[in-house]
Amino acid sequence: MEMLKLSDSIGVLKGVGPKKITAFNKLGINTIADLLTYYPFRYDDIREKKISEIADQEKVTLKGKISTLPVLTRFGRYKSRLNFKLLVDHDIVNVTFFNQPYLMKNMEIGQELAVYGKYDLARQSLTGIKILTQQATDDFVGVYRASKELNAAKIKKVIDQAYQTYQGVITDLIPETLRQKYQLLPRAVMIRDLHFPNSPAQNDLARRTAIFEEFFLFQAGLQSLKQKERTQTGRLIAYDNQVLKQFIASLPFELTGAQKRVVNEICYDLHHPIHMNRLLQGDVGSGKTIVAAIAMYAAKTAGLQSALMVPTEILAQQHAEKLVEIFADFDVNVALLTSTTAKKAKQRRTLLENLANGEIDIVVGTQALIQDPVIFHDLGLVVIDEQHRFGVQQRQILRNKGDRPDLLAMTATPIPRTLAITAYGEMDVSVINELPKGRKPIQTSLYSKKQFSQALNFMQAELKKGTQAYVISPLIAESEMLDLQNAQDVYENLKKHFAGQYQVGILHGQMPAEEKDAVMQAFKDHQLDILVSTTVIEVGVDVPNATVMLILDADRFGLAQLHQLRGRVGRGQQSSYCILVADPKSEYGKARMQTMVMTNDGFVIAQKDLELRGPGDVLGRKQSGIPDFRIGDPVKDLAILQVAQQEAQQLVKEADFYENPAYQALVKYLQENIITTQNFD
Repeated sequence: MEMLKLSDSIGVLKGVGPKKITAFNKLGINTIADLLTYYPFRYDDIREKKISEIADQEKVTLKGKISTLPVLTRFGRYKSRLNFKLLVDHDIVNVTFFNQPYLMKNMEIGQELAVYGKYDLARQSLTGIKILTQQATDDFVGVYRASKELNAAKIKKVIDQAYQTYQGVITDLIPETLRQKYQLLPRAVMIRDLHFPNSPAQNDLARRTAIFEEFFLFQAGLQSLKQKERTQTGRLIAYDNQVLKQFIASLPFELTGAQKRVVNEICYDLHHPIHMNRLLQGDVGSGKTIVAAIAMYAAKTAGLQSALMVPTEILAQQHAEKLVEIFADFDVNVALLTSTTAKKAKQRRTLLENLANGEIDIVVGTQALIQDPVIFHDLGLVVIDEQHRFGVQQRQILRNKGDRPDLLAMTATPIPRTLAITAYGEMDVSVINELPKGRKPIQTSLYSKKQFSQALNFMQAELKKGTQAYVISPLIAESEMLDLQNAQDVYENLKKHFAGQYQVGILHGQMPAEEKDAVMQAFKDHQLDILVSTTVIEVGVDVPNATVMLILDADRFGLAQLHQLRGRVGRGQQSSYCILVADPKSEYGKARMQTMVMTNDGFVIAQKDLELRGPGDVLGRKQSGIPDFRIGDPVKDLAILQVAQQEAQQLVKEADFYENPAYQALVKYLQENIITTQNFD
């Protein structure tokens, strides 16, 4: 007889044929391990309760005698209501079942009945869900996410069979020391008590154990990858500390406390034989660029080159211009490489030659940097701006152009602690949580659609001061499905409204790249006063003269997206304004708009966005890097997540982690499920 393994296909179970295998596969269940960890998403406590113990709207089981004849009322073609009174001890409870007329056949006065339903305290009534058999009245039962092909009862039956057969080969993955430290259950007991609990208390302990296990295994995988990367592929960048200090002292402003802290963290990594894989996150305007410039200058003093890759040509041009300005009094050669450069053959050839022979210290570019002809003399530092815009493969190609270069990724999307631990757990995270001195907060206000003309008048008053404005619409062209403003219509209307006064331009994602860059350049050069745009304007555009950001149908955008859009203004010396035009109908929508009005703090906004929308929606499912945890919730269970991360970090750093017999089950799990399947970057 073959040895039982949790990796066995569910097809080995009795009664699970090809059709059921396909049905289970659709639920993400392929192996016995998948099946055993397909936990109930909620539990119904169908044990009998006394009326005096019941809370309003609580789901409960009431047991009593039918005291009145059931009355069936039909309304509509298929709808019905069944009413009767139930004598529970000395209380009369009105019971109603909707659309279950067949229940009436077996009911009679004086009959004992146990009914599970939702209790209304004020009316002393119960909306029935189901009638229970006698033996089911003291159950605490799990409810599974089912499908058309598989109902919850079938799923539970197969799980029961799998557990009975395989419980003997369920191995503990959490080391014994941690299980004792946090009073966690053995894995086999945990799985049993999640599927077949005898009481809520028993289930709570199993659930706490499962949440810790899920987070711990994920974090152990990330930390294992991180540890391997840091120790095996490090490169010491021996920068000149005195020269670097002179450069920082020469800046026309003093670094904020947050910038100084982050610079120290980066410099520590550069000067040690570890591979830096650091995420620098900071709010819009927090000064990430100067921090990156300091890191790149450090690499220059060590005789190494740096590459700064950004998602768009206009952003690359802005960064290059800024770096040339920063290094004006220093011997630093900055070059720009984009698709436009590629079209100028002679200029491109000279640039590539200078890059290969080491005459260029810093090259700024788009994806043109990862093309085959681009060869570096000695690439020591890779900086990636708005790193979520690039795939793992693109980032890896750029890193491969050097000898184990350090990596600094930057993002202007503030990431709450929860997401930093899960989405970027394999990276060291540096945070600039302080704005430069003298930066004026952007004033945000909410206008209803009926007040649009007032919003327009406010914008016009600002334009008269010689400033510029953005007007953002969520759609490019008219849609029959959604009653939203669209960029094309808004553009036409504003052109007509401001004819002879102000120049209006339009920008959207369907325009060719060259046309987009031309429009953006025209706005930067103040050839346009108003730029109507979709969210293509969201990241990176720097026009200090723009002081008004007017966002139409603002309730259609995510909070983080609104904050990014707002960050396009307030980049100069003048006071700046963000005008949200929206008529949110729900409390959820109103809460989001109020959050934008109340705070400019991107971290507060990101946390609120996370609470309202969930992690995948905040970062985007494809970019989030967050797994679909089966039982843990990174937001609600943040305390457990943090403990799991800390314990995983300490464990993986132990010198004998991979050889210690106490950790062999965990090591084997990581090798089979994480280390060999994730592409670390």
